[in-house]
Amino acid sequence: MSSNSFGKIFKVTIFGESHGPMIGMVIDGCPAGVEIDEDFIQHELDRRRPGQSKITTQRQEEDRGQIVSGVFQGKTTGTPMAGIILNKDQRSNDYSHIAESFRPSHADFTYQEKYGHRDYRGGGRSSARETAARVFAGAIAKMVLNNFNIKILAYVSSVGDLEMKEDYLKVTEINRKKVESSIVRCPNEIMSKQMIALIESVQKKGDTIGGIISCVISGTPAGLGSPVFDKLHADLGKAMLSINAVKGFQYGAGFKGTRARGSEQNDLFELKKGIVKTKTNFSGGIQGGISNGMDITFQVAFKPVATIMQDQPTLNINSEKMTIKGKGRHDPCVLPRAVPIVEAMAALTLVDHLLRNRSSKL
Repeated sequence: MSSNSFGKIFKVTIFGESHGPMIGMVIDGCPAGVEIDEDFIQHELDRRRPGQSKITTQRQEEDRGQIVSGVFQGKTTGTPMAGIILNKDQRSNDYSHIAESFRPSHADFTYQEKYGHRDYRGGGRSSARETAARVFAGAIAKMVLNNFNIKILAYVSSVGDLEMKEDYLKVTEINRKKVESSIVRCPNEIMSKQMIALIESVQKKGDTIGGIISCVISGTPAGLGSPVFDKLHADLGKAMLSINAVKGFQYGAGFKGTRARGSEQNDLFELKKGIVKTKTNFSGGIQGGISNGMDITFQVAFKPVATIMQDQPTLNINSEKMTIKGKGRHDPCVLPRAVPIVEAMAALTLVDHLLRNRSSKL
């Protein structure tokens, strides 16, 4: 199975399965001398780990990250970095009923067709369990970004039909404390309570629900990204669409911008304290595939989790009709735990483009 690496210079390869002994990552291309804060890495992993609240899966994994190479005396050495996370709370018997059947909207059928052999325990490699390795690598990428004063903040802006009224293009009042004070990771306190109640009601019915995560990247310098096929927004889109359960990506004004006129949508330039800025930011901080120095803004759409605790008709490997019911421990809504994953993939994309940009001009 190929295609388990992301990035060109800051290249991350992840490995492991949901019910294997461990998952992990290898980073090749991390600059030497980056100070590593292992407490911060663990904090990021804790934000993604299962069992953190009543509206997430109750699988109990400590997700203790361990760096096994590439760091000496608290700093990166420039050699390949490797990190592992042990799996401890697998219940593989929960998946014996799908050894020869296909769960609706899962990767069971497509993996079987492509490889002819699949690990059905928790979805194996297709499980969102692998995203813990991405968050591990993303935490290190964030440490690199700190040296450039680039900050990334993601949050849940909608669940089902419930949506924050705040425009994510103008979210100067949103901060991490507000986001992390909510178990659904929505910074609007009133909307957060409504979202939690909706998720709980859906969960009681054995069903699931999706929504949208918004993200703002501040401090990005102008000049990141390359024409034609390596546009910054294209790489951000690929990064987000590689996350499990993601169904859509838009940046800046996105699809809403299609309803505006050019005269309404154009971002006019102005000079602020000697720096070129734009009066508005409908472009989402990226023009021509290259960052323009404004905040980078984008949204990521997540579908409802495919595993539901209800009977569903399906087929087995012999194309015979059967009925299947979800078992095991699953998220009724993936959004709260996906927030740090979105941030991690954004960080990996930004660091890679920062390093690529070193050779773009003298």
